[in-house]
Amino acid sequence: MSAVPTVTPTPVAADRAPGYRPGHTLPLRVEALRQLRRRRTLVIFAVLVALPFIVLAAFQIGGTPSRPGQTTFVDLATASGPNFAATLLFMGTGFLLLIPVALFCGDTVAAEASWSSLRYLLAAPVPRARLLARKLAVGLFLSTVAIVLLPLVGLGVGTAAYGWGDLRLPTGDSLPAAEALPRLAIAVGFVVLNELVVGALAFYLSTVTDAPLGAVGGAVFLSIITGVLDAITALGGLREWLPAHWQYSWADALQPQLEWGGMLQGVSLSVSYALVLLALAFRAFARKDVVS
Repeated sequence: MSAVPTVTPTPVAADRAPGYRPGHTLPLRVEALRQLRRRRTLVIFAVLVALPFIVLAAFQIGGTPSRPGQTTFVDLATASGPNFAATLLFMGTGFLLLIPVALFCGDTVAAEASWSSLRYLLAAPVPRARLLARKLAVGLFLSTVAIVLLPLVGLGVGTAAYGWGDLRLPTGDSLPAAEALPRLAIAVGFVVLNELVVGALAFYLSTVTDAPLGAVGGAVFLSIITGVLDAITALGGLREWLPAHWQYSWADALQPQLEWGGMLQGVSLSVSYALVLLALAFRAFARKDVVS
């Protein structure tokens, strides 16, 4: 009588349910729709869309500011549509635009923990690295949309109010309107890349705390601290290691001769810090005991 062959189950069959494919869990489209429908996303976008109209109303009521011996993009806001867009970018840099970046990247994982839904996502099961990658991608996408939205709406509002024309510069020169648009696009692109460090910091904090406000507030607070340190001239060359030191380098894109030096240094510093912080985030979350 011949022996009945035994079948040893493969690791896939033993460890996974039939039909389970990790690469098909938590589709990017599903996560994007979840985040887009959240109230905080709609509120942030509504504020960014409304802000150009608020600034326009302020200029209509109070007039354009004028300071003898000192000219900024704010002083030239009413010169043309491109000038109005540059003014909003100038106003947003440093604080206003880092808030949505910190919110979209810092709230994403911590919010799931605060709702006690994070463990259910992992029990689905969604691999931890895939969960973080999906949430990071959506957070960075929404952050990019927020940064682009402010000057884009400003360009439309400014053009409707002040007409389409050359971009006047604080130096007294001007850029033709056809050349101003790609220069503004470069400036906005720099701001997006420069804010990567804020998003990465907020995302890291989101993986180590269950309090969304702590992650978002921590990233904003540390960003403000770096800005304060950058204002201390006694630090000398050490300030060049602070991301805040380069945050206004986008203005080099709006010069008669395009300057890349400051923008390249700012982007390289921001990306370097961001990669380190994201590596720490994935490492921390992989070892985290998720109980909420």
